[in-house]
Amino acid sequence: MKYTRLTKEQLEELHPEFIRFLASQSIDKQQWDELKEQQPERAEEQLDVFSDLIWEAVTDKAEWLEHYSKNHIFLFKLGRENMESIVIHAHTAHADFLTEGGLQWLNENIFSDEVQINRGTKDFSEDRNGDVFSLIEQGAILSEGDLYKQLEDMF
Repeated sequence: MKYTRLTKEQLEELHPEFIRFLASQSIDKQQWDELKEQQPERAEEQLDVFSDLIWEAVTDKAEWLEHYSKNHIFLFKLGRENMESIVIHAHTAHADFLTEGGLQWLNENIFSDEVQINRGTKDFSEDRNGDVFSLIEQGAILSEGDLYKQLEDMF
């Protein structure tokens, strides 16, 4: 398995896609129920294959990621060969980017000495999608890149 298995909640969200996946494997509902009961390890393998297919598609299409922590915001623009980043760091304890108030504070203080903004570029390894997945595992979320684009225009 290249990625991690989808959570129960994610699998529930993707139920129609999972049904199509099973159908592509020539497995109907009755066969799936029997497989889970009689060969649980084979059913687990099917879940793993499905999870890998989903994660591969998600990471392949990903163009923007964001990761928020108390004093940092990491914004990523994902190309095919490399990723560009904008990293925002607040040098004050009262800024908390995990709250609406912290984001408002950033809006009001973005040009102050309490905020540091850095840009960078990093090449992907030979496994771009694996690199993207690693960022997701660390807490990054898919986005439309709005904040990145706004900051890119400003700096």
